[in-house]
Amino acid sequence: MKKAKYIFLFFTALGFSQNKITLEECYEKARENYPAIKQYDLITKAENYTLDNLSKIFLPQISFNAQASYQTDVTKLTLKDNIKELLNQLPEKIDPSQFVETMSKDQYKAYVEATQVIYDGGQTKAGKNAARATSEVEKQKLEVNLYAIREKINQLYFGILLLDEQEKQLDEYYENLSAIQKTAESALKNGVAMQSDLDLVNVEILSLDQKKIELKSAQNACLTMLSIFIHEKLNENTEFEKPDDGSETSNSINRPEIQLFEKQRSLYEAQKETITAKNRPTLGLFVQGGYGRPGLNMLNPDFAPYAIGGVKFTWNFGNLYTKKNDLSLIENNFNILNIQEETFRFNTNLEMEKLRPEIEKFQKLMEKDDKIVKLRTQVKKSSQSKYDNGVYQMKDLISDINAENIAKQIKSTHYIQYLQSLYDLKYTNGDYKIFENLEK
Repeated sequence: MKKAKYIFLFFTALGFSQNKITLEECYEKARENYPAIKQYDLITKAENYTLDNLSKIFLPQISFNAQASYQTDVTKLTLKDNIKELLNQLPEKIDPSQFVETMSKDQYKAYVEATQVIYDGGQTKAGKNAARATSEVEKQKLEVNLYAIREKINQLYFGILLLDEQEKQLDEYYENLSAIQKTAESALKNGVAMQSDLDLVNVEILSLDQKKIELKSAQNACLTMLSIFIHEKLNENTEFEKPDDGSETSNSINRPEIQLFEKQRSLYEAQKETITAKNRPTLGLFVQGGYGRPGLNMLNPDFAPYAIGGVKFTWNFGNLYTKKNDLSLIENNFNILNIQEETFRFNTNLEMEKLRPEIEKFQKLMEKDDKIVKLRTQVKKSSQSKYDNGVYQMKDLISDINAENIAKQIKSTHYIQYLQSLYDLKYTNGDYKIFENLEK
């Protein structure tokens, strides 16, 4: 039943299309449904597991050990020379070994040992900081990947807007041609027009039908791609709102890559602290209880229980051999990171400087577009009047109508291109932050 429910919801989501959608909604939906977003919870879980394991270092550590051994020699009592001389002076020879137990060469022991760390030199704290910093770096890498989706959404969304504008102009052109077609048919019936005039109109309408077929194919391709990204069905009835063109863009770079560089620096600092902590001494308590032969009395050949407890101080100097190189390696990573950030900023600023003139170009072109469209409309009206009065040919009238249509198409194209350039700039400098931080 649960599986069937999920299947129903999936097809429901795909089966019904959006009636109206904005660019911001596309950003949000694309992020929510992008497969990589699932990594975020996994990164958080991995961080929690690591932190939990590190916290358990301060819990008592209990171990069981057993050992059986055979040795070639054992501890024996040796008399001093003056004692030997005294014994030799006795009337009866005495063998001292008969009064002392001798250890067995085969020995056995089994014991349980518990240790408790009191001070670990800051290794646990440093390890936790490194684990958190690693998690932050991985999350920020995911943010960078998710942010890159926005560029693809921009291309598809503005591509759809551009195709919609072209469709509107073709529909308007079609209406104009249909009106002329009716006029030509009426004039042909009345004997005041030639068949060639009507044929010219019909050819232009057929050519227009071909353009509309090509346009529909391109629209369907873009709609399908965008539907996959946002996981919602879109079709030709979906209304795509034009985004705002009034917001300003800053000169600073606020891309998620900049935050990634900072988080990587924090990770390197945490790694340095980990290296330092490894070279500090550790202090702990231990207690050991066991049963074996011999016990604590080495000269007792019988099995016996025993217990030992105390304080343990450890300072491993072996890490000092590699400490200098380890720190130098991290410092080298810092230098590499600085170069990477410098390169990223350089390339980003270069891209921004490329986009700003584009935006200014389209602004200037749009100022001329209004005047061109106005003049082209006036020319078309004049041509229509001339044709109606029999002083203008059909091919010239169609040419003027087509010129007006092209002027309107160019005007709408320039506006969409201006919007796309503006939002490309916002994407490049990270000014337009529709992707909220996942941690919130």
